[in-house]
Amino acid sequence: MQNKFAPSQVFLHWLTFLLVVTAYCTMEFRGLATRGSWQGFAMIIGHFSAGSCVLVLMLSRVLLRFRHRSPAIVPKPPHWQTGLAHLMHLALYLFFIVLPILGIVSRFYLGRTWWLFGIPMPVSSDPDPDFSDTLSGWHETLAPYGYWLVGLHVAAALVHHYLIKDNTLLRMMPARRSR
Repeated sequence: MQNKFAPSQVFLHWLTFLLVVTAYCTMEFRGLATRGSWQGFAMIIGHFSAGSCVLVLMLSRVLLRFRHRSPAIVPKPPHWQTGLAHLMHLALYLFFIVLPILGIVSRFYLGRTWWLFGIPMPVSSDPDPDFSDTLSGWHETLAPYGYWLVGLHVAAALVHHYLIKDNTLLRMMPARRSR
């Protein structure tokens, strides 16, 4: 068995990371743009577009997990660590699938035009602003937990690399180019 994840898995992992950072930054820094300005509009479109891409990538990553086996961690960790790792990955996958779905469905039921990559998206012919507000509220309430999930994920990878000294982190690093 290979000691690294498949190149497609590594690529999608790091692309997902960049899009998650983009989605969070566009919301965290939206206050820097003047309300109603093209910069504010770009921040909103950037947030919707990055979040929607995260959903597509996470679903693609789920499919790739079925196609490719995970490489072994060397040395083999205790069962409790493996169990926690599986729980963390389940939480990350569910979180970054559910969060964009909440955002997309809330926009759809709001009944107002919204855009992905500058392209207008369909809206409900029977808008339900109350339902939209509820979903948007869940989206906004859950979103800060993403920092904690990603932070724990990164901390665990660094602990494995620097303290436990196994290959956990190296399995997901891009391959080096040969000279």
